Amino acid sequence: MKRFTLLACAGLFTAAMAGPSLAADIARPAYKAPVYVAPFSWSGFYVGINGGYGWGTAKLSNSIASQSFDTTGGLAGGTIGYNLQTGNWVWGIEGDIDASWIKGDTTSGPLCAGGVGCTVKNNWLATVRGRIGYAFDRWLPYFTGGGAFGDVKTTVPTGLSTTSTQAGWTVGGGLEWAFIGNWSAKAEYLYVDLGDADCAVATCGIDTKVNMKENLFRLGVNYRF
Repeated sequence: MKRFTLLACAGLFTAAMAGPSLAADIARPAYKAPVYVAPFSWSGFYVGINGGYGWGTAKLSNSIASQSFDTTGGLAGGTIGYNLQTGNWVWGIEGDIDASWIKGDTTSGPLCAGGVGCTVKNNWLATVRGRIGYAFDRWLPYFTGGGAFGDVKTTVPTGLSTTSTQAGWTVGGGLEWAFIGNWSAKAEYLYVDLGDADCAVATCGIDTKVNMKENLFRLGVNYRF
């Protein structure tokens, strides 16, 4: 019995001594340092293209009468801008210039009946706007507003026409998404008022004001530097 007990103790002692050696032979898992991913930044210059659709009203008014009619059409052009991000807030300035096919016409009403009727058309449109947005990583909802510039071409029933370059204002908002690398896509809405253009006696027969107010929905793609 004593011999069995001694053998058992010897076996346990041997196993205890071998345990650390076996544990040392087991490969330890390799340590991997955490990969640091820098937060996305909207700061910097960018250029892009945009295109969309506009709809609104043209209004002719003078001391005798006034009338309004609908305007619709597409537009497309280029964009340039700069953003500065502080925390989640993004502050920016953006400018764009578009070729425009927004126009409206009518052959009825107190000022436009007869002849070729009236046509009011916008051939180009530019804006210079501030932008304020709040970034959710790669998503940027924003408000925007500033100056709007464009031409207003007015044709009256006699066939005569006049073109005036106008300065007005615009306000709106949008959503931009940085979908890959330096590329982002945006959708935005702008309300544009180009103010009152003058149609003088030589063209309209009586001093007449011509006003264009437009709603614009545009899509765009930008590349940031």
